[in-house]
Amino acid sequence: MMENLPIDTSHPAVRDYLALIRLQVLTPLSLLINIATVMVCSAILTPGLSEISKLYPATIAPNQSLISIYVTLVYVGQLGYCVLLVFARKPETKAAMVKGVGMPLVIANWVMAGWAIAWVLQAFVVATLAQGILFVLLLYANLVLLVYHRPTWSRPFDVLFIHAPVRAFMIWPFMIMFPYTLFVSLGWTFSPGEPQHYARHQWPGFIIMLSVNLVGLLVVVIRRDVVWCISAAWMCASVWSRQPKPMPVWLTCVLFTVAHPLGLVVSWLWMRLRGRREGRIALPPDQDGQPQGNGQDQGRPGGPREVDAEALWG
Repeated sequence: MMENLPIDTSHPAVRDYLALIRLQVLTPLSLLINIATVMVCSAILTPGLSEISKLYPATIAPNQSLISIYVTLVYVGQLGYCVLLVFARKPETKAAMVKGVGMPLVIANWVMAGWAIAWVLQAFVVATLAQGILFVLLLYANLVLLVYHRPTWSRPFDVLFIHAPVRAFMIWPFMIMFPYTLFVSLGWTFSPGEPQHYARHQWPGFIIMLSVNLVGLLVVVIRRDVVWCISAAWMCASVWSRQPKPMPVWLTCVLFTVAHPLGLVVSWLWMRLRGRREGRIALPPDQDGQPQGNGQDQGRPGGPREVDAEALWG
């Protein structure tokens, strides 16, 4: 069929245009399937998604109310992404959507719908595999965006509706759902009627929470990633706010709930201070051996002071 079209489909610009058209159809469709499946599995089927979580409590089980709010915000961000797919005009924005996000996000929405079905059917091995695939797809999309389509506030809608929702979507399986479904599939849970056994497998839970949060804190400090900071703190709060929790897991999540925003602030202040120090350039001495730029205009008393433009404008 492509050979009969009166255009050269091998041309890169034409291929990018066709890829954009394909995404304008498939992305909203995949998001609609994702949302509809999650809603049916949550509100219509019994037991639903949250009820399954209550039947299989674990040391790292999250608060379902906070997770529901988080996922809803990810859906809102994806709705903005779908709108941007239609109305984007900047070539950089189109390239980020076609070559950066592209089909991985479409497939991720389908995989999440499959996870919801497997979770309700209590096919936990399949649910764990789905969460792993979901994380790999979103990790790939985020790496491509980071390397080839870096976020910039000169295009704020790209940051809000491309980078932010895709990154927040990835953090959900990375920090919470993949480890939790893995715990359930391995049987590392306790009976809801036996809360006294909540400390079972507390050390694997502690190691997992410590590891994923250290990775997140490293990203927040090095890249000053606001989305990762907020998402990681939210994930930590969703874990420690669900009781009962063994002390190692509870304390780790509480500390990192504070550490992520604190690390972001410290990293930002360090960047500002270092930028100001590097902005002060020492001028070479003049012919008389006197350093230039000492608060006088070439030796004239009362001359205008030199202003450090880097320190003034940041």
